Amino acid sequence: MAGFVQQLPRRHQVLLSTVAAATLIVLLLPSEQATASRNTSDPKLAEQQLILGERLEIPVAAKAAVTAQAQHTPALQPSVDTTAAAETVAVSEPVEPAVQWSGYKVKSGDSLARIFERMGYSPQELYKVTQDQQANKYFLKLRPGDTLRFAKDTNDELVQLAYQISPIDTLIVSKIDGSYQSEIDTKEVQVQEAFAYAEISSSFWNAGINAGLTENQIMSIASIFGWDIDFALDLRKGDEFSVIFEKEYVDGEFVGYGKVLAAEFVNQGERYQAILHEDGDYYALDGSAMRKSFLRSPVKFTYISSNFNPRRLHPVTGVVRPHNGTDYVAPVGTPIMSSGAGKVIASAYNNLNGHYVFIQHGERYVTKYLHLSKRLVKRGDKVKQGDIIGRLGSTGRVTGAHLHYEFLVDGVHRNPRNVELPEAESLNAQQLPAFKKIAEQRLAMLENNRRTYLAMN
Repeated sequence: MAGFVQQLPRRHQVLLSTVAAATLIVLLLPSEQATASRNTSDPKLAEQQLILGERLEIPVAAKAAVTAQAQHTPALQPSVDTTAAAETVAVSEPVEPAVQWSGYKVKSGDSLARIFERMGYSPQELYKVTQDQQANKYFLKLRPGDTLRFAKDTNDELVQLAYQISPIDTLIVSKIDGSYQSEIDTKEVQVQEAFAYAEISSSFWNAGINAGLTENQIMSIASIFGWDIDFALDLRKGDEFSVIFEKEYVDGEFVGYGKVLAAEFVNQGERYQAILHEDGDYYALDGSAMRKSFLRSPVKFTYISSNFNPRRLHPVTGVVRPHNGTDYVAPVGTPIMSSGAGKVIASAYNNLNGHYVFIQHGERYVTKYLHLSKRLVKRGDKVKQGDIIGRLGSTGRVTGAHLHYEFLVDGVHRNPRNVELPEAESLNAQQLPAFKKIAEQRLAMLENNRRTYLAMN
């Protein structure tokens, strides 16, 4: 190699020596860019490695070229402008203030004011909460055993209040812009259909309980068929009934019973069927309403002491004279209901009738309620079917506490227990086809389940 260089012309030798010297100087100078090796053993260089999840701090004055290796690193890096100084900008999302929840179980004698005081909240906060009308309405119904849940922020201020109204609904009161606003949080309910059958051996009530029905379900069945069947007097041993009803679940957990969807009652060999329509009323298969314009009896009575009788011997005077109504015996103070919608045409007192109320129902019908202990309506009042118009008593010429009830059609007294009652409005021609389709399915389910039950028992 040296001989080859010596054979070159003098000018070429000088040029080659100059290039070699310059190259050596460049190689000996320190580099301005250092790359940290993953396998380096230098602790200082190891600290320069990018760590997943850590922010990479870049000096403001630094300039760098983005290499392909840097673009693919797992560390999060700010973008770098090669023509200007890089700046680190921190962007933070709003953080919800931390809240602390605590619960309170309502005790007998508690009031909302006392509960707030025990939980450490001021009367001012109580006042603001109760300014929400919906919340105030529900808090007035607090019962022992109910639970309230309070949420406070880091300043110990009430930010939310929760009250479980039912297994399905929860009242939520939230602080928004300095005031409290309420809403009802309703859980999704899953509905399953169930069936029950019973034959009466002692009483309708016992038969229902033995069939696994609740008190409310038993009363619902009595209400459905109560316009056609007198459940105090008409029932016989061997009567039977079957029912399809809803069972409600929330998150797979049973929470209660829903509506009666269809029912059948066989009373003294006569069959009655009722199917729930979307309007909330019950109808027979032909679309006729189960609900009549009048209740068969206006009071929940213990027994009947005297029936309608055109030639009855009066127990006080001993004179044979017509008994133009029915006497229902029940405890003093038992609520008396208007048997139908109408207008009060008399509400007064005399020595014979005691406290009494007369109601006009349309043009043809009048009902009379005698011997009340208290009247709750006055002349001219309009009433709906089932409205409480007074309390059972023993005022006037009587031998004991009872309600004397009369039913007049076109001014003529009729027996309230067997008079043909006008029906409520039936389904119209447009509603009937869709209803009948559902009704036939429901009744088929009733019959199939009834046969299966009887075959297995």
